[in-house]
Amino acid sequence: MNEVRLRLLEEDDAEFLKLMFLETIFWRSDRPRRSFEDVMTEPSLAKYVLGWGRPGDSGVVALSGSDERVGAAWYRIFSEEDQGYGFVSPDIPELGIATTAAYRGRGIGRTLMQGLIQLATSEGRAALSLSVEVDNWRALDLYLHLGFRQVAKIDNSWTMLLTLDPAASIERGSDNSHDSWNG
Repeated sequence: MNEVRLRLLEEDDAEFLKLMFLETIFWRSDRPRRSFEDVMTEPSLAKYVLGWGRPGDSGVVALSGSDERVGAAWYRIFSEEDQGYGFVSPDIPELGIATTAAYRGRGIGRTLMQGLIQLATSEGRAALSLSVEVDNWRALDLYLHLGFRQVAKIDNSWTMLLTLDPAASIERGSDNSHDSWNG
């Protein structure tokens, strides 16, 4: 894997976050892609990035050795009335994660997930949830390996949950790739 470092998602990352959000939707390379503007016409999808930066929004960005943004992992809280696809409860954030096409298969997704889990733990979050399509076996395998468990199957997707231990040290398991925001 190429060395990457993580940093917190910043306001200047809004456009990159939109691109990464599209990657979460159009992860299959054999399917047609839609524009960001088209996707934003669907409230069930737009809520994942619209108005980014509200209370409870948090995330990390992966940077290459040349400081190119190559991936992001983020989470957001949804209400009982406005649930996301991976909704578990209003106090558990739902996450999204993606890497740029050129950087897939290099372990960056794992690094992003570990960083996001550390961030959530440091913020005192009790758990993280997500939704993953049942045939996205690479992502599903990663989530299971990181300790997520399947809690519901809705249509063609699993809702998964990772219970966190806010008392655990955020340094546990650190590979020093998060030094820019870990200390």
